[in-house]
Amino acid sequence: MKRKAFMVTADYALVAQIRFRELKTRVALAGFIGATAWVITPSLWPLGWIAAVLVSQVVDWAVFRPLRQTPDMVVSRAYEVICCLTAALTVVVYSAMAAHLWFNGGEAGRLFAMIQVSGGLLHVCLHMYHARALLLSAAGAHALYFLGLPVIEAVLTRSFAPLLLAVGCILYLTHLVVAVRQNLATTKALKAANREAMEQGQRAEIASAAKSDFLAVISHEIRTPMNAVISAANLLRRTRLDPRQREHVSMLMDAGDVLLGLLNDVLDFSKIEAGKMQLEVADIDVRDRLRSLVRLWEQRAMANGVRLRLDIPATIPEAVRTDPLRFQQILFNLMSNAVKFTEAGEVVVTAGWNPASSRLSVEVRDTGVGIPAHRMDQVFNSFEQADAGTTRRFGGTGLGLAISRRLAQLMGGDLSVQSVVGQGSTFRLDLPVEVAVDAAPQPERQTMVPLSLMGRSILAADDHEVNRRILALLLEPHGCRLTLVENGAEAVEAAELERFDAVLMDMQMPVMDGLEASRRIRLGGLNTDTPLIALTANAMDVHRAAWDAAGVHAFLTKPIDPTLLAQTLAEACALPREGVVQAVA
Repeated sequence: MKRKAFMVTADYALVAQIRFRELKTRVALAGFIGATAWVITPSLWPLGWIAAVLVSQVVDWAVFRPLRQTPDMVVSRAYEVICCLTAALTVVVYSAMAAHLWFNGGEAGRLFAMIQVSGGLLHVCLHMYHARALLLSAAGAHALYFLGLPVIEAVLTRSFAPLLLAVGCILYLTHLVVAVRQNLATTKALKAANREAMEQGQRAEIASAAKSDFLAVISHEIRTPMNAVISAANLLRRTRLDPRQREHVSMLMDAGDVLLGLLNDVLDFSKIEAGKMQLEVADIDVRDRLRSLVRLWEQRAMANGVRLRLDIPATIPEAVRTDPLRFQQILFNLMSNAVKFTEAGEVVVTAGWNPASSRLSVEVRDTGVGIPAHRMDQVFNSFEQADAGTTRRFGGTGLGLAISRRLAQLMGGDLSVQSVVGQGSTFRLDLPVEVAVDAAPQPERQTMVPLSLMGRSILAADDHEVNRRILALLLEPHGCRLTLVENGAEAVEAAELERFDAVLMDMQMPVMDGLEASRRIRLGGLNTDTPLIALTANAMDVHRAAWDAAGVHAFLTKPIDPTLLAQTLAEACALPREGVVQAVA
């Protein structure tokens, strides 16, 4: 009993620290939600709601304050109940805006309400899983809104359609339960393994493995519902919308891109931390690569009233050998920051070459807000930015520069910064490279023959009904015939009965997973040489390697990119059907 009481105290103290650390974020997000709600439904309600949120956050701060001041205090049953009631109260107040938007904001209001509540559910699951009673109090209140709004709508309108949305909500909640359970199991296993490995010096290795497993699960469980949200927004954008509705859909798409970018950044950073980031060296045309990056950001810069200029001296080699993907990723992050933090003036990208040390440098200089001297060393830290107000004003997670410097160091170079507040910043990437003396000439661009899916027969295997429906809505307008199955065993059976032009295969499915189904299809039969395309929420490198070994034509991840999906399928269907398709990355 004493040990259990200690664990309860430690868990509640940890949640108290997390809630205090996230207080500013919750208040800032409430301001954003209130402003968006006012745009959708202009009234005094958002102002009243923000005031109520502030009061509830003050109550939350006061209730959890003793735990922050005395982490080892004894948590009595009465205090535990007060903490749970406070957590539920803050959620009830915070999600009240969702109810307002649902009933008064039209179609855009209902979409935003669902995104707000689903985001709140994800937030409490990630930050409060340490204390089960607190998690149930907060998540239960969110879930009442999440399921209650569609059900109430169905009762009031006597319509069956909102109940379909409730089914989707249940699916999302199921994924969250799976993720939380996996997280709890991983945390418990990690704690137990750490206690056993302390004397053997294996703590870091076990922690890294547990974190990788957890990230793999979280990546899959978040990408699956994100696929439904982003694909639905893509489909909605194809319908006839007035300018206001189209703006609302664009907001949804932008938010989805931000979430996906954040997820990818976290996975990249975790991979670097675990020492699993692998570099690939190839020849790149420096001038062509820099010009492409400038073209990519030129329109965004011009929209902000900023001039984007590229300076490449004649001394720069035509081609060098380095990792093309990571080189581009670093410069993409630097140019993204430069354009984002510059409101007037220019952004200049300058390349340099030191033949004595065979080092290539690229400087990205802006005339933006600059970085205070006392914060200069912190901009490369994980989840940190130059100023606490930066996230509220410009957005971002504080991971981009941390990842960029780690990548530069992995490539044998470094990333440094010089800055003056009010005048701008200069970020300098310095890399050791080899001059590609015998670089192969670039092939001439060939005229692309338009590809079509008209009349093609596609087999698609996915265990989620929502994903199968999305595939049908995305692909049937192209004129192809879809055969949809629920698992790998059904895919193998269908492949034995009919010859298809291409096969789309999910990875995690009941009865038989996608990898095993792909192997069996490859063993023989009507579709032994049919192009296989992996379409999965399992986006880690280990998953990509497993699919390559299975002999897939392409590896696509969820959320689905409709254009890329159609193009990849069209290219696969146009391949000659002789022999097994070779695996590609």
